[in-house]
Amino acid sequence: MAETHQFHSHKLFDVKGYVCVVTGGGTGIGLMASQALAANGSEALENAAKSHDPSGGGQIIPLPPCDVTKKDDLERTVKELQKKEKYINLLVAAAGVPSGKAEPEESDAGELSEKIWKNETFDDWNQTYNTDVTSVYFTTVAFLPLLQAGIEPHGPLNKFGSSVITISSMSGMMRHAQGHFAYNAAKGATVQLTKLMSAEFQKTWIRVNSIAPGYFPSEMTAKSSDDRQKSDLPAEKVQEKGHVPAMRGGKEVEMGMSVLFLAKNEYVNGQILAVDGGVLNVISS
Repeated sequence: MAETHQFHSHKLFDVKGYVCVVTGGGTGIGLMASQALAANGSEALENAAKSHDPSGGGQIIPLPPCDVTKKDDLERTVKELQKKEKYINLLVAAAGVPSGKAEPEESDAGELSEKIWKNETFDDWNQTYNTDVTSVYFTTVAFLPLLQAGIEPHGPLNKFGSSVITISSMSGMMRHAQGHFAYNAAKGATVQLTKLMSAEFQKTWIRVNSIAPGYFPSEMTAKSSDDRQKSDLPAEKVQEKGHVPAMRGGKEVEMGMSVLFLAKNEYVNGQILAVDGGVLNVISS
């Protein structure tokens, strides 16, 4: 009989001994990623929730505040981390911001132009792109040496053991602007950036993949969070959108599964994993 012990879930998704960095790990998707990693054994170093109960798993250890849009801050963070850790195994680039909204509902070109002109600005577009795209690039570049250092302890057959997970969005894969032209365009750029970094950086034996979430509870979707930095997204609010086959928002554990899959599967590289409840089956992409 063929052995099956290697397929036990606790072995498939065990990240014991992993050192992980999560940017934007204090709320939303970033916090979900941090908790999933810590609960399964990793030491997650991020700007995060002190209320997490590891229950025998790893730790969530906050780092000093870091503005990921500034090179000086990124350099300082890497240097501070190098004093504590010789390597990292995973970088989750989850820091991001929303953008202004101008729903393009008008059929009259003059009215459409006036509405967008009044509600959107160059500054908003630049800030959105700088945070959601440019910072992802420079954050990844800054941590490349620590990521490569994480490969060595695991031997030549596990060369792709270190990886980067960017957090893009289903919004970057659809033609429907949802009124968020700047955000959707930026997330589309994050998708392309992920593919570029995966192809160009694989010479360093570092994988780069992306998770493209749909509607998950976060400050961005729910507009608020509680004292544990958790947000509530009622199913009826998602159902009102009319294009979510799952009829609800994503669950925290579903995001956690996605993070662990990409972190552990060394045969996956350059992929965009849409976790969207079927939205992209309904809205053209």
